[in-house]
Amino acid sequence: MILRLVYYEALKTFLKKRTYLGFLIVIVVILVVEYAMKLEGGRFLSRTLRSLEQDFIVVGNLFNGWFIAREIMYSLWFHIPLLIAFVAGDQLAGEATGGTYRLILTRPVSRTRIFLSKWITTVIYTTSFVFFLGFFSISFAIILLGGGDMIVFDRGILILPEADVAWRFFAAYIFATWSMLTMANMALLFSSFVENAIGPIIATMGVLIIFNIVTFLPLEVFAPIRPFLFTSYLNHWQKMFLDPIPWNEVLRGFAVLGSYTLACGTAAWFIFDRKDILS
Repeated sequence: MILRLVYYEALKTFLKKRTYLGFLIVIVVILVVEYAMKLEGGRFLSRTLRSLEQDFIVVGNLFNGWFIAREIMYSLWFHIPLLIAFVAGDQLAGEATGGTYRLILTRPVSRTRIFLSKWITTVIYTTSFVFFLGFFSISFAIILLGGGDMIVFDRGILILPEADVAWRFFAAYIFATWSMLTMANMALLFSSFVENAIGPIIATMGVLIIFNIVTFLPLEVFAPIRPFLFTSYLNHWQKMFLDPIPWNEVLRGFAVLGSYTLACGTAAWFIFDRKDILS
């Protein structure tokens, strides 16, 4: 029964044209930015490496597809939550907006199963969206600029051999998916409160902006609460490109983000299960 519900919810979600708006935006941004970087010819990277070349012999092309794919991932991580919330926030609020709440609840299916099917659909969408971003950005960058060793700037300069890069990207996108599931569940929680699909998007981005200010504003008064904010870990995918990888920090990030995901998802189910449907 639950698989059939998931099938119908996924069908309903992926047949909506606005579901693909995020995919279209990602395609356009990646095509424009990566092609512009190719035209730029790596001049900004050359300027950075100029001082390095005075002391070391740099062999090979460090301005390659792997470097560009990582830069794309770094630049988009703040904008992706908006595109995730656009669909996740519509899962419950969209039913109220369309006046179909009563219709779906007249079926001999418990509210818990209906919610679970919508939650699984949200997970499917979020996962497919993040990995589409990864596949398209990496493949297009490799086609444009080829492969090679990847240079990483993080409190110094690290050069990762090409054979050690692909699995790091895969691990990074797994963590990025985990991060975006937190945002998706937050949007789903706000979606259970309201009857307008715009509300969850605004609320989710509002929380993200406020938490980001607290996380990154260099004020000591916020220091004690930063370890408990999900925004402190959204960009922990970057740690997959360090050597050695600080697994303790990565696992802590997984735990904190998982706690937010569980809390938001559970709260959304609790509200939906007891919601007085009037439309």
